[in-house]
Amino acid sequence: MINPGNNMHVEDIDSDLDLDEKEMKKTSAFEADMDDDLETEALANMAGALLQEGEEDDTNLDEIENILELPDNGFPKFTLAKNKARFLRMVSWYRGKEEWIEVAPLSGVTKLFKQQTKELEGIRSSKLDYEMELETGTLTPSQRSYRRDELKMCRVQEKMAVHLISKLQVKIKSGRR
Repeated sequence: MINPGNNMHVEDIDSDLDLDEKEMKKTSAFEADMDDDLETEALANMAGALLQEGEEDDTNLDEIENILELPDNGFPKFTLAKNKARFLRMVSWYRGKEEWIEVAPLSGVTKLFKQQTKELEGIRSSKLDYEMELETGTLTPSQRSYRRDELKMCRVQEKMAVHLISKLQVKIKSGRR
């Protein structure tokens, strides 16, 4: 059957819609924002308190080898509930991928390696942007707090991505022998 509006077959329109949905799902799983604010706050409260105004997080990310091995009370603290929830989704996603690596086919591991390597470039770019913004000294206190939170999120995400990439490299090397 042909749609008179655009002279396309109905099947072609359906496949176009499927492609659009696939394109929309290409963002990383942990970057998607949650629609329900209550669920976001509930997730944030489950894993510990959020930083209050003026508080500083004493977690030194440089000393942590693998964030995924930290107990829940050792996780970095964030000012914004949405970042805490995003962090928890990120931890869950990376833990799932680490388990998946054990049983994954080499082609899947190689594909994830390429995706994570590309994503790491974006993370590092964002991190540099936030660092430069914070150095300008032109931000209001609330903007400054928000940027520090986002910078911490980038640092945490970078550490988890680097850790996952190293595990993927080991799997790729062992699979090619």
